[in-house]
Amino acid sequence: MEFKIIDISKDLITTEPYPGDPSPELTVFSSFSAGDGCNMAKLSTTLHCGTHADAPLHFIPDGKTINSISLEKFVGECVVLEVDTDRITGDYVDRFFPKSAKRILIKSGGKAYFDKTGAEELSFIGCELVGTDSMSVGSVEDQTGPHRALLGEDVAVLENLDLSQVSPGKYFLVAFPVKIAGVEAAPVRAVLLDGYVFWSN
Repeated sequence: MEFKIIDISKDLITTEPYPGDPSPELTVFSSFSAGDGCNMAKLSTTLHCGTHADAPLHFIPDGKTINSISLEKFVGECVVLEVDTDRITGDYVDRFFPKSAKRILIKSGGKAYFDKTGAEELSFIGCELVGTDSMSVGSVEDQTGPHRALLGEDVAVLENLDLSQVSPGKYFLVAFPVKIAGVEAAPVRAVLLDGYVFWSN
C-alpha cells in the first residue's frame, strides 16, 4: 500500500506575520536578468514566520535552543484533532484529547489557542509535540502562560500549520526544524504521510 505526502506547511514569505512582527523580506542580489552568472537571493525574517517550531528559549531564560531539541519529537505517529472551541482549557483537553497520543496537531481554521490550564493539562498527559494551525499556541492576551507550560515541560511546539486539506485522524508526521545554532525557533517544512510507512536498514 502506497502512502501520500500531504504538505502542511505555510509559505514563509507570503503568510501573514504575527501582529507586531516585521514582515519577511526577500532580496535578489544576483540574477540572470541582470547579466549575472546565477540567481541568488537573501532573506531577512524573524524565525517565527510561516510554519515554524518554537524552542524553550523562546519563553524560558537559559532554555534549550532549537538545535538542542531531540529530533525524535518531530517525526512519528500523530493525531490530527479538530476542535470546536476557540479556547482550549484544561477541562477541554481532559474531555476530548486522546490520552495516548504523543503528537497532536490542532485543526481549528486558525482560531483555537490554549489557555494556561489547557497547556498544563496537555503537558501532564504526556504529549511530546503539539502543533496548531493558528499563528500561536497562545492568545494575544496570554502568550507567556501557555508557552511556558508547554516548553517548560519539553513539549515541542509547531505553529502556523496548514491543515485545511487534512481530515481528522492518524498520520505519520515529519516536521524537522532548520538547524540554526543558539536560537529560539526555526522554520519547518512539515508534512504528513498518509498510508503505510515502512523502512529498514
